[in-house]
Amino acid sequence: MSEQSRLARMWDSDVMWSFRHSPVAIVAAVVALAIILAAALAPWIAPHDPFNPASLNLMDGFSRPMQPNDFTGNVYIMGTDNQGRDILSTILYGARISLFVGFSAVIFAMVLGIGLGLIAGFRGGWVDNLLMRIADVQLSFPSILIALLIFGVARGFIPPAMRDQMAIWVLIVSIGLSDWVQFARVVRGATMVEKNKEYIQAARVIGVHPARIAVTHILPNVMGPVLVIATIGLALAIIAEATLSFLGVGVPPTQPSLGTLIRVGQGYLFSGEWWILLFPALALLALSLSVNLLGDWLRDALNPRLR
Repeated sequence: MSEQSRLARMWDSDVMWSFRHSPVAIVAAVVALAIILAAALAPWIAPHDPFNPASLNLMDGFSRPMQPNDFTGNVYIMGTDNQGRDILSTILYGARISLFVGFSAVIFAMVLGIGLGLIAGFRGGWVDNLLMRIADVQLSFPSILIALLIFGVARGFIPPAMRDQMAIWVLIVSIGLSDWVQFARVVRGATMVEKNKEYIQAARVIGVHPARIAVTHILPNVMGPVLVIATIGLALAIIAEATLSFLGVGVPPTQPSLGTLIRVGQGYLFSGEWWILLFPALALLALSLSVNLLGDWLRDALNPRLR
């Protein structure tokens, strides 16, 4: 089959038909793609490097959006913060960190959850009971509290000199460990259904190794719900990272994410510098909402009962 025919079949698939006929999904995809591309290309398209002290001018501090600064005369589209950093540039660079943490945490949670879900559903017995009881206990607590606990415990084992360097990775592990349960439960349920089907029984009869059955036969058939959870989980992971950074336990101040920028702007909200908080908050809202809407569309598109 040629590459052109494959693209034609993909374009005519049920999922793409649903996407083409969903204005909400199209708008959400455009917004999410625009933010992701802008964040990825931040070093080339950002007007300034906000984290280079040599490029900062304190006289530009608290510049209003689209108005010349009283001292320097410089004009910034979204204004500047207390240190003279361009808000637009800080949003572009901050979104890079938020997206990196979000994607990495979801991938970590997905790999861990899929692996444990396959083991629990395929093996059954005491292994299944143990893993699901652990999942039930974790579900009884809010995920943000679990992430806070894991983050605090992990930082306790890291030498103080390395805490800022390891902060992002600790944050990724904390969010990932707090979100693996959803993947594990969905994969476990789908695995328990698939393992009793005839093609799995036939593979067992001819002597295929159980690990190969789980990876090559069962896993591809349970990836539909996993992709939906991963898409929605990305939005939740970005919000979780912003929440932790807003609370002051996320990324270091030298590498601020959208949550850190919101925390900084919150301190100046009631003194009249509203733009320091507003624009990072709008960027976080647009990013998380668009990804969440894409997850909702993907869930409906992959649901055969809604076709």
